[in-house]
Amino acid sequence: MSEPVRLSIAGMACAGCVSAVENSLKEVPGVVEANVNLGERTALVEGDVDAAELVAAVKKAGYDAAELRGLEDEAEKESLELAEYRKLWKRVVVAGVIGIILFVLGMGGFLPGIREGQLIWLLISLVTFLVLAIVGGHFFKGAWASLRAGRGNMDTLVALGTGTAWVYSTFVVIFPDSVPEQALHAYFEAAVIIVALVSLGSALETRARGKTSEAIKHLIGLQPSTARVVRNGEELDLPVAEIGLEETIRIRPGERIPVDGEIFEGSSHVDESMLTGEPMPVSKKVGDKVFGGTLNTQGSFLMKATGIGTDTMLAHIIELVRKAQSSKPQIGRLVDKVAAIFVPVVVTIAVISFIVWYFYGPEPRIAYAVVSAMTVLVIACPCALGLATPISIMVGVGRAAEQGILIRNGEALQSASQLDTIVLDKTGTVTEGRPRVTTCIALHGVDENHALVLAAALEKGSEHPLGQAILQAADEKNMEIPAVKNFNAVTGFGVEADLEVEEKTHRLRIGNRRFMQQNGIDTDQIDNDFTRLSDQGETAILLAQDDQLIALFGVADPARADSKQAIERMHAMGLKVIMLTGDNERTAKAVAASVGIDEVIAEVLPQHKTDKITALQQQGHKVAMVGDGINDAPALAQANVGIAIGSGTDVAIESADIALMRNSLQGVADAISLSRATMRNIKQNLFGAFIYNTLGIPVAAGVLFPFYGILLSPIIAAAAMSLSSVTVVSNALRLRHVKL
Repeated sequence: MSEPVRLSIAGMACAGCVSAVENSLKEVPGVVEANVNLGERTALVEGDVDAAELVAAVKKAGYDAAELRGLEDEAEKESLELAEYRKLWKRVVVAGVIGIILFVLGMGGFLPGIREGQLIWLLISLVTFLVLAIVGGHFFKGAWASLRAGRGNMDTLVALGTGTAWVYSTFVVIFPDSVPEQALHAYFEAAVIIVALVSLGSALETRARGKTSEAIKHLIGLQPSTARVVRNGEELDLPVAEIGLEETIRIRPGERIPVDGEIFEGSSHVDESMLTGEPMPVSKKVGDKVFGGTLNTQGSFLMKATGIGTDTMLAHIIELVRKAQSSKPQIGRLVDKVAAIFVPVVVTIAVISFIVWYFYGPEPRIAYAVVSAMTVLVIACPCALGLATPISIMVGVGRAAEQGILIRNGEALQSASQLDTIVLDKTGTVTEGRPRVTTCIALHGVDENHALVLAAALEKGSEHPLGQAILQAADEKNMEIPAVKNFNAVTGFGVEADLEVEEKTHRLRIGNRRFMQQNGIDTDQIDNDFTRLSDQGETAILLAQDDQLIALFGVADPARADSKQAIERMHAMGLKVIMLTGDNERTAKAVAASVGIDEVIAEVLPQHKTDKITALQQQGHKVAMVGDGINDAPALAQANVGIAIGSGTDVAIESADIALMRNSLQGVADAISLSRATMRNIKQNLFGAFIYNTLGIPVAAGVLFPFYGILLSPIIAAAAMSLSSVTVVSNALRLRHVKL
């Protein structure tokens, strides 16, 4: 599958527009998935397809589109949105001034009656027509395009409402004797003011929407435009786009790092808060990786470029955030189904309202019928319904990214809000993942240093964190490590290999107690030491040579400093916390007790972790799995929500629904808290939009008239419709300040 295509879409106004654009994109051959974001006015399309075909499909549906490729296109999109914002305000001013003048003249009695001043009213009709055609023409163009496509949108409702007002008023002016004297009233000012108020709502909504994507704008703005590149012994200031792989780049104090790389000379402290959310600068030395967009606080160093363009960590983060902001949770798909029939239902209600008033209403029936139908069309707001979900997703995902939490899609966001059980891996998740050898007990006259050399020889081919602790202990003593042959790793148990010493081959094994017992090696002699180490929270590693146990190592991996506090937060959120580990039960329980974990499932083989997650799900639990290793990947994929912690492998992060860029369980609590806040915000928006339309449309139709004599003015209806969209966006913006 090729890279996703991102499009800028112009002309979308409501959920009906989103549905139309999505359907047109999905009909293009080769498209696998298409997600349209009403809040950002963009589409993200996955599949093997040409961008030109996608643009053509969108234009055929009645909207304008252009491909977004790089930062230049983003800047162009922003400038077009700014131009559109200014255009909206011009519409507000022009239509508003003319509408207010007509309103004041009419209410002040400065205009003659329609029969007496027919020419004046015809002139007003012409002026109103010009306002509707020039200032509000986009409503009619959008309505016509949607009509040709066999659907309806917000433009349809506004065009029908204002068009009805103008047609009826002009008819009354030209044929004043065709309606009763009581119905001899024109609604030109209402049509013009409706255009002004709807444009005002769109302008305020556009301005508010601009704030929802500030997280992305901030990330894009982190990459510097130039870098100091060392070529042929000469230092040159070059555009970042011209930097190649393996280029040497000098980073000075106070500069942002332009691309991903590795330090080969010098040292410094780098502020990586844009990646991790952690405010403290990180010490960097020769051999350490640095990432584009991070800030060098002090010191100067030379680095080799290892990731450029779209292959940098910053570019990956931006892409992940964009995908997540464009995705839809299950609740969003439900809203789409409602929105698809919203406009036809509203038009039907308007027609029914007209008929009821015309045949059963008091005199002047025709006037009441026209006003009620027009008000129903104008007050209905598919925009608020369409914005309710995507605008909250945009803000929530952006806020998460600022905290170093990458949420893969809207589905993960919704699922995370429903969790009741958190399953934690031990090593590298609850603990620091940097174990150290704290105990060495040699048996049968074997020297401790010799036992360490043999253990290091075996672990040289292993990537397990406990094996790295053995290697580190040998390295600290500057030991010479011999080479082994016939290396074999037994997942979940240990490793074995052959070592040749003075033309004699010895079979070496290192691993857990079960590994030794499986190979017929007696472990009874170390029972007391094994129990003591386990009770102290140390992992016992056994070393055997030629089927005889020769050493026992105790490896301690301390719990992270903030693990206990993070787990306390999870408990306060009503979550059950379980540790799932391959370590022995005594060690696991000792670590769990130190941080307040509820339950321990120990001595689980990597391939069986998935089974444990499945068992919890079958009991009715909504489960999150938090891990950092390759062997956690299947369990991460099986869980309702997989969370990869910052120090995790690429495989774990790719298998996860949420990736934490920092090495802290606090990120898990933050992610769940933010997910709950976002879903709560979405429900508030949807409740407001549904209640507004559920109450507003019947009131506009005149249900209160028989009881209280109240019939809503179309002008008030237009103001209410405009404010409903702004309210939804404003409510979503509160997520930017949610406390974590």
